[in-house]
Amino acid sequence: MVSENNSSKVFEGLLFPKIFRTFRMAIQPTKLIIAFSALIIICLAGRIMDLSETVVVIRNTQGKIADTELQTFMNNPDLVKAYIGKYRRQSQGAGVFSTLWHFTATKFQGSVDSVFALDIPGVVKNVADYFKAAEWVLRHHFIYCIIFFVITHSVISIAGGAICRIAALQFSRGEKPGLTEALRFSTKRFTSFFVAPLTPVGIIIVPVVFIFLLGLIGNIPWAGELIIGISVPLALIAGALITVVLIGMFAGFNLMFPAVAYDGSDCFDSISRSFSYVYAKPWRMGFYTTIAAVYGAISYTFVRFFAFILLLVTHRLLELGVWVENSKEVCKLTAIWTKPEFMKLLGSSDIATTNWAESVAAFLVYLFLLAVVGLVVSFIISFYFSTNTIIYSLMRYKVDNTALEDIYTTYFDEAEIEPDTIEFQPQQDQLQSEPQAEPDSSSPQD
Repeated sequence: MVSENNSSKVFEGLLFPKIFRTFRMAIQPTKLIIAFSALIIICLAGRIMDLSETVVVIRNTQGKIADTELQTFMNNPDLVKAYIGKYRRQSQGAGVFSTLWHFTATKFQGSVDSVFALDIPGVVKNVADYFKAAEWVLRHHFIYCIIFFVITHSVISIAGGAICRIAALQFSRGEKPGLTEALRFSTKRFTSFFVAPLTPVGIIIVPVVFIFLLGLIGNIPWAGELIIGISVPLALIAGALITVVLIGMFAGFNLMFPAVAYDGSDCFDSISRSFSYVYAKPWRMGFYTTIAAVYGAISYTFVRFFAFILLLVTHRLLELGVWVENSKEVCKLTAIWTKPEFMKLLGSSDIATTNWAESVAAFLVYLFLLAVVGLVVSFIISFYFSTNTIIYSLMRYKVDNTALEDIYTTYFDEAEIEPDTIEFQPQQDQLQSEPQAEPDSSSPQD
């Protein structure tokens, strides 16, 4: 009996099993609604900005895109300018967002295929292609990239902050705040959520400019070489600062939003906390992150399988009732909705519609399928912010010895405490108006 009690205490003292609570927290409807709404806003903003159609593409005889400047950049970045100059006039153009949408969808599907095939190099290559595509946007569509980044980051700051706040209250106290309360919290601290991930970039700019200017001075004949030789120690210090900030930014980026949600921190305090936790216990941070990543992959597989069964059952039941074929001798249901597959939830893109009614039906079905896929993506977003909130609480407990139940709650403004002050004032007036009794001479005096 004693050994059983001791073993139970040992398991209670372990912190990493608490990460396994993330799935139950991530599927909470409030979090999914916030993530799904943010996803819709970002997609709508991208579609509206795509009216410019600034991407040079080549279309085939059927009007479908056969090649894009992004694909040329992925093959050889040096050929992009020549590609744009050659095909700009004859190109009908395409939107940046839609181009990236199809590209990332293909790469994400490739990453999923590689994961299930246990092809680690394939996963790494697909992830690297994401960053290369981001480089293409920055180099060739800079203004579009900045505007879209500001919109996306603003939406993520509000949505991610709200999800982290809900996860923090749910993990620390078992409370489930409402949608309005969570959004109110993230809106009031919008500046902290928005600026915190960007501040390390601003810190890096100063030493980067210093090293760059030092390199320019090196072009001066004779004196340039001597100045560089003398200033190398300062350049190394600047490089060390850049390295420290970069490591802290990439390793502690996931903790910045939870720091604001848990402790009501400003942007500088959230950066300080995330950096200190990473450098104080880097192995523990890596251990928690690895567990969360593996558990997240398993959870995503389960959610994707659930969505696949949902679509497959619905499609099969509809198929039992639809037997009429269209003019292409294809079942009407197949013409507007091909059979879903686990690796392709949206089905095949080759829709065999023959009239306007089937085309409209196929479009509506595609929208509903996108909604299902959007909910799967919303789960990923909710899981990401929820699990990092838990990791932040565990790291805070280990580094600062702060209880897991400790969370910032007094976030009301002065307008909310005015009624209490007004209500308390008459009681003071009433006490002052009452006559004071004469002191009893028999009682002891201080």
